Parts: sequence; structure tokens; C-alpha cells
Amino acid sequence: MSVLFTPYKLGPVTLRNRTIRSAAFENMCPGNLPSRQLIDYHTSVARGGIGMTTVAYCSVDRSGVSFDGQLYIHEGIRNGLRELVDAVHAEGAKVSIQLGHCGNMTHRHTCGGRMPVGASSGFNLYSPTLVRRLRESEIHDIVMHFGEAVDFCRDCGFDCVEIHAGHGYLISQFLSPYTNRRHDSYGGCLENRMRMMDEVLNEVMAHAGSDMAVLVKTNMYDGFRRGLQIEDCLDVARRISSHKVHGIVLSAGFVSKAPMVILGGSMPIRTMAHYMDSFKYWWLKAGLAVAGRRLMPTSPYRETYFLDTARIFRSELDIPLVYVGGIQSRENCETVLSEGFELIQMAHVLVHDPAFVIHMRDSEIAGEGLTYRSACGRSNYCVGRMYSKDMKCHHCVEDLPLNLRKEIVKAEAANVESIRKYKECGHL
Repeated sequence: MSVLFTPYKLGPVTLRNRTIRSAAFENMCPGNLPSRQLIDYHTSVARGGIGMTTVAYCSVDRSGVSFDGQLYIHEGIRNGLRELVDAVHAEGAKVSIQLGHCGNMTHRHTCGGRMPVGASSGFNLYSPTLVRRLRESEIHDIVMHFGEAVDFCRDCGFDCVEIHAGHGYLISQFLSPYTNRRHDSYGGCLENRMRMMDEVLNEVMAHAGSDMAVLVKTNMYDGFRRGLQIEDCLDVARRISSHKVHGIVLSAGFVSKAPMVILGGSMPIRTMAHYMDSFKYWWLKAGLAVAGRRLMPTSPYRETYFLDTARIFRSELDIPLVYVGGIQSRENCETVLSEGFELIQMAHVLVHDPAFVIHMRDSEIAGEGLTYRSACGRSNYCVGRMYSKDMKCHHCVEDLPLNLRKEIVKAEAANVESIRKYKECGHL
């Protein structure tokens, strides 16, 4: 068997193989509570052979919730999360939860009736709403909430926490010069902009102790001119490593500025608009109709689309690294592991088929080598609907409207052509 199917010790936690279900937003928590659908989905992924599954985005407090279907740390979610953890453990997998704070990426009606907060004051186009700059005392409160959240998750039985420090959420908003225009000790030079992250990681590691694994998701680049570039992000990653976390998840992109850098390919604008509540999100539906492609420009898709940049980080960092981005096949997994990455995260292929990992293993046992690949065409339909409804692959949806089916076919054909052109240029 390949190293892919061998156990891996992530800090104090041993995974049965090198695969992790990444923290892709499920939108399966109506009323900010874990649902039966959420529990069943993660149980199915665990049953499908994953080494560890990650419950997506849980805010450390009410002010950091960006969608109604997200979790935040409060007493009402404890029993549901314990049930989820027990179900995943019963299938032989470990379970992690992603902790974060969305900062300015919310609306007062979503985050508890208060004005959204961020590294700096401004205007959130996506809500739309005004955003207030965090006071230093409030920063300290949020830092403490991260530590308290770790204790809460331990009590629920989680094996690992993943701290979200990328994609333009709050920690990332402090790191990026695009969103951090402060003139105090939390703004200005990169050293100052890393201060909030440093304080969060100090608190998290103190609470994690010796029995919980800690991963940190961070950007390798923000994906636009005024954001963090690769050299800046290398400095950030080195600082994360200095906190003795157990691994770093390498990603890129900025939800409010370069969202398709995160996902690869194109956003299915028609799908996104179709599932939106016309009354609640009328401004966003109108914006998508007028300027959807300008707000969310296509990023040409190819498999393992972050690998070229991730190699730079692998050569510069002496810490376990988790690769995420464009995993479609058994061959992709082998390529990533051969480059020295310890673990692999994936999401799209598990939305399409929660048993993807078992199918890869069975294919190898059957003597088929590295030939197994997912049938997921990366149309991003699951992404287009998950912000308004729930995360689901189009092949599981009955009576899909014709215009959405056409959009899916067009996106998948464009991805095939993009991959073909990339290979013709001599790349894998």
C-alpha cells in the first residue's frame, strides 16, 4: 500500500491515513444548531474511509457568524456536536472543527443585531452594511474566546481544531494591508499586522495542551495586487510555525476580493441566484445579474492548482504541511505526497461521493494502480447552492431546472478544456 493509506501522527492524534475532509461550508446548521443532516453527512464521510473529517466554520462567538446556517460556540450546540463526534469515531475516523471569526463578512441581522466589526472600519459590499473597527479591548475579548472555544470543543470530544487565518476572514483581515488600515500596534508593518494572529495562537496552544491537535489554515497569497503576496505569506507561515502548532493548511484567495482563487474554475452565477431568497437577498441577486462575473471572476481550473506555489512553502518550512486544492484522483494524491506534504485535504470529491477514499483504496487492492478518479466535474454547483440552501452535488438533486443543467455542462466542459491546455504546456 502507498503511504496514502498509512497512519499519521498529527501531534497527539493518530489518523488512520493521510486524508482529511477539508472545512468546506456545509450550511447544515439552521438556527445555528447542528442538524441531523450535518451529523449524517460527516458520518458518511467517516464511513467512506477519510482519516479525519472537519466540521466547517464555527465562530468563536455570535459576532463572527456570516450565515444563518453556521455554528457559533454556545451551550445549545454541545449535545449535537457530541453526537456528531461519537458517530464519526464509531466509523474509525478522527474529527476536527474549524474555529474562526468572519470579521466584516456578515450583516447585523446575522451576527446578533450588532454592527459588524473588522480590522478597520469600512463598507461590506456583499451584505451591504457598514463595518466598525474593533477596539483593542474587543480584540482581547475575541482572543480569549478562541481559547474558550478550544476547551468547549475538547469537552465535545473533538480530536483537533483548525484555526482559520485565511480567505479574508478576521485574522486574515488583520494580516492583509487591503483590509488593515490601522495606525496602532495592530496595524502598519507586517509585524504589527501579525499581532492579533500571534495572540490567538498563543491562547489556542495554551488551551489545546497535550491532548488536542492544532492546525492553522493560512494563505499563500491573497490573489490580488493590494493583498498579501507570496513573500509576505511565507513570513506569516514561519510565524505560525513558531507557535509549535501541529500543521499548516496551505490555501489562497480572499472571499470578498478573489473568491474563485480559493475554489478554482467559475462560480455558477445562475445557480447561486436561483437558490437565494428574493426578498432577503434582493440586492445580491441584482448585483449578480449585473456584475456577477466581475465580482467573482473565473479562475482557470486545473487539478492540484495550488501545488506549484505550495512547493515553495514546502522548501522553506520545517513543519507538517497539509495540501488542499484540486484533488480529483488517486494519482493527484500520490503526486502531492511525493512532493513531501504530510497530509491531503479534499472536499468537492467527497460532496460528490463520500466514499471516495475507500474507492481509491479498493482500486489499488484490485491491482488498478493509480487509475481511480472522481467523476466530479468541478462545476461548483455545490458551492453555488451552499450559501443559500445546503451543500449538495447536482447529481443528488431531482428536477434540476434546465438553465442550471446547462450552466453545469458549460462549466465542466470549460474545466476539461482548461486542463487539456495546461497539459499541452508540459505540466502535469
